[in-house]
Amino acid sequence: MRLAEGARKQAEDVTTPIGDCIACPHRDTLLAAGTCQPGDACVRVASGRQIYRFFRKNPGLAGEYADDPFWETRAIVVPYLAAEQLIPLMGDPDAVVRRAVVRAVPITLIRRFMDDPDREVRILVAERLPAGLLVKMMDDADYFVRQRVAERAPVGMLRHMLFDTEALVRKAVAERLPTGWHAMMIDDPSPEVRRIVVHRLSPNQAVRLLDDEDLIVRLAAVARVPVEALWRLKNDADPDVRAVVAHRLGAG
Repeated sequence: MRLAEGARKQAEDVTTPIGDCIACPHRDTLLAAGTCQPGDACVRVASGRQIYRFFRKNPGLAGEYADDPFWETRAIVVPYLAAEQLIPLMGDPDAVVRRAVVRAVPITLIRRFMDDPDREVRILVAERLPAGLLVKMMDDADYFVRQRVAERAPVGMLRHMLFDTEALVRKAVAERLPTGWHAMMIDDPSPEVRRIVVHRLSPNQAVRLLDDEDLIVRLAAVARVPVEALWRLKNDADPDVRAVVAHRLGAG
């Protein structure tokens, strides 16, 4: 048991960086007060966990480290900074820092990040930006950004995204389109999009999907169209289609 404990402690000593307190400006204050600790809560080592614990205990010191050379320190202090202290970090060269900043800055400053080179930053912008301003991000080069836009944009703007090149974006559009617009997506190339569309169509419009190449779409159409449109499918090649048709014709 003692051998196992000794081996574990030796491994921790090797893998856990220990800050040098001798030259640390916090030695006579924070260390003495117990709000920092070498190997646990320390701002003098390149350890995200230790730095995080340090500022959790000493949030008032965040402003002193907003321009720290270590990117992870700058990212960690962001939530503790006042709005005016965030402005110099908006153009930080590290994307992780900018991601932290875009989560924290006031909404009035969010639009400055709309053309950020980092996709994750732009995704965060699309999640926070007022919906009425999302039109400027509808043509973003990254499909995941456009998907976030489609999920949040005012429904009146969605007509501009009906034919997006990415199926996931069009799925988000189909989920939110107002009644009466889905007929424009009947011929969408993605079966997953058409599976949404078929449930939003009127019964008469759904007739156009009775011959869809996707079985799930066909079955949904068979369940929704007027009964008189089903007679031609009584002898359909697919047994599942025939079963639903027979059920509906028998019930009618």
